[in-house]
Amino acid sequence: MRIAEVSKKLNISADTLRYYERIGLIPKIHRDKSGNRDYKDLNCKWIKFIKCMRNSGMPIEILIEYVTLLQEGEHTAGVRKDLLLEQKEHLQDKIDELQQMLNYLNSKIETYDEFIMKKEKELRNGIEE
Repeated sequence: MRIAEVSKKLNISADTLRYYERIGLIPKIHRDKSGNRDYKDLNCKWIKFIKCMRNSGMPIEILIEYVTLLQEGEHTAGVRKDLLLEQKEHLQDKIDELQQMLNYLNSKIETYDEFIMKKEKELRNGIEE
């Protein structure tokens, strides 16, 4: 597949794909006789993995470290797992923070509704008098 196809299929810009390849997040992409990138299914799996990790909030530097360790082999499995556990903890902290914000907003909305209803009742009572 050409870069434009992969870009569209995986919803990631061609510039980002080139950047990820340049910094080593995805292995070098095979090029055809004309020098155009020719993405294979395995390349797309790598890209999906990288997107998932980036969407989880994993910083590029940590992701580069993870990918480097992954390419070194099985003996790095423990370190890789630790990196994932750390990211999970960061993500859980963010989820907790977002949940607190949601709870706060819900509380404000409930209070807001009560306040508005009271004011509207006062207005209605003023009309009826």
